[in-house]
Amino acid sequence: MEFIANTAAKVQNLRTLHVPNQRDQEFKKQFYRLFKVDDVGNLTAVPCRFTAGRETRGITFIEEPGGGKTTTIRTFLQEAGFLATNPETGEPCYIEIQVPSPATLKSVGLTILAALDMEGVSVNAKEWEIWKVVKHRLGVKGISVLWLDEAQDLIMARSANETESSLRMLKSLMLGDNAVIPILSGTQRLAEMTTFDPQVSRRFTKIIPSDLQHGVDEDGLAQLIEYFCGEAGISTRHSTDLPARLITASRHRFGRAVENIINAIECALWEDSRVLTVEHFGEAWAMQEGCDPSANVFFSDHWLSIQLDKGAGEYEEARTRRQQKKLERV
Repeated sequence: MEFIANTAAKVQNLRTLHVPNQRDQEFKKQFYRLFKVDDVGNLTAVPCRFTAGRETRGITFIEEPGGGKTTTIRTFLQEAGFLATNPETGEPCYIEIQVPSPATLKSVGLTILAALDMEGVSVNAKEWEIWKVVKHRLGVKGISVLWLDEAQDLIMARSANETESSLRMLKSLMLGDNAVIPILSGTQRLAEMTTFDPQVSRRFTKIIPSDLQHGVDEDGLAQLIEYFCGEAGISTRHSTDLPARLITASRHRFGRAVENIINAIECALWEDSRVLTVEHFGEAWAMQEGCDPSANVFFSDHWLSIQLDKGAGEYEEARTRRQQKKLERV
């Protein structure tokens, strides 16, 4: 039992570690510039005003799933001391919302109100009524930052009219007495916002991190493997092409690479092995992917020719159709 508890504790510790990366630097630069500084040079939770002091600005963080955007944003919000506590409410000055899917302006507005401790709002209320209450409630709660994760499901709605309505509503949150700093995070579909409303789009700084690249990021991943092994109290022994295989297995996404490293170390720890090897990576990846050795990126001699996610495109199209049908029934 002691071995099980110690192993589980080590793995849990690894999952709490945040590795500074390119996303952090880009987000930090754009995030801090959106807040006012007090007379002694300290950042405050008060949003800066632009356009003759009329409106705030926001950030759009665009990256495919598994890149690490959600971890980056959440880490910065949690570590920003000036957002930790509103002196009037005793609560954080930011709020995180997972956009429901399928998303409508009404469903997202009600989700925000629920997160702001305001239940019981009638689903029969009109959209503009719900969002009027949303803006008022954000002010009552002293919220400076509204983070909408998976925002593509709201911004890129089922029709151009609905998309434009969402963008106008978002713009309204950036104006007036209770204006907030919106953070939108989501997939590449968020980039299409520019084509629908350039005026709203220009109010957002775009962060689009680069994917991991062969021939560029292998050394960094090798150091990352060493770092996590050190935290777990084991060493590593692997072939020189392991980092390149890791890039492919992770679909070139940083967040997935971190997850694969931790999963491999977990396999080593449960075997009570003191050395992390490529076999542990292959074992962990097989459990995740459900593949046989010939299709395992860490085992196959022909790993570069293995086709990953062959049905992903068809699945996404089917998911979109299902969402549209649900929305049509609303």
